[in-house]
Amino acid sequence: MKNKFNVKKNQNLSYLIFGAVLCTLPLWIELGVLKNSYLTLIGSVLIYSVAAIGLNLLLGWSGLISLGTAGFMGLGAYIAAYVTVNLKLPFEVSLLLGLAIPLVIGVLVGLISLRIEGLYLAIATLSVSEILRKSFEELGWFTNGFSGKSAVYPKLLGFITLDKYTTYILLVFFLIAVMILVNNLINGQMGRALNAMRGSEAAAQAMGVNLLKYRLVAFALATSLAALSGVLYMSFIKYTYPATWTLGMSLNILAVIIIGGVRNLYGTVLGAFVVFAMPDLFLKQIPYFGTMPGFAYIVNGILIILVILFYPRGLIYIGNDFKKLWGKLKARVAR
Repeated sequence: MKNKFNVKKNQNLSYLIFGAVLCTLPLWIELGVLKNSYLTLIGSVLIYSVAAIGLNLLLGWSGLISLGTAGFMGLGAYIAAYVTVNLKLPFEVSLLLGLAIPLVIGVLVGLISLRIEGLYLAIATLSVSEILRKSFEELGWFTNGFSGKSAVYPKLLGFITLDKYTTYILLVFFLIAVMILVNNLINGQMGRALNAMRGSEAAAQAMGVNLLKYRLVAFALATSLAALSGVLYMSFIKYTYPATWTLGMSLNILAVIIIGGVRNLYGTVLGAFVVFAMPDLFLKQIPYFGTMPGFAYIVNGILIILVILFYPRGLIYIGNDFKKLWGKLKARVAR
């Protein structure tokens, strides 16, 4: 028990260090070492990482699938914009409502998951997402329809107005808070229950695991984190429209955890960087192919196939092979 506590504590400390490193990005931009556009790019990676961690918790630890991530992200984004812009309420209120309303829907989906699973559950969650997306198009008073909805940078506690740089720091804060929260959950009783449920529901029930409770908790957390991602998206990007929150977005979030690493939080962030930042940083620089519509989707598909074949646990574990290779090279030199 003491050893497990120490492991959890060390992991939490590593997340705090990781957050401190991320917070230095604005400094590098101010010094002219990095381009200003990198702030928006990395900020977007952090936002999508939050949603992907929720899906990783659902798929990786509890074995449940969802294709509705984009819909809940969009719902969180529109709630945040409506509360802060139309109702003129503080950011904190928009955050609470942006989490609470999707959470209720997530619990309802969790109830549905007791009756269906696998492919049928994926289709059911996709249907919920499509209903939400269609609502974004039709409810003009709430979303401004196809014209899109604008927002402003957050104002904390009613008087601390943030700008692009300080909002980025806010993104880092929420990402690290989510990583620490999920790390503590998966290394505790809930993690053991979800793992048992993922392995065999019959065996989990025989061990006394309450399937209803943990399915509801898993879906509630996944949808809440997706909604939180949407709130952060609206706070940082400050604009959205219905076409953003489509099946393609949900599939990209799914690609994040497959490419980066299922059941690994750092892998989730790595996967978000590969899926959402690599196209702008590298792929678009490739002559001819970089300007080809859908080229990023092709690369993502190829990456998923390669990862499944050679690194089924995700690219985050590629470092283990480099360590082994380095060890072999050192052994040969020693001879």
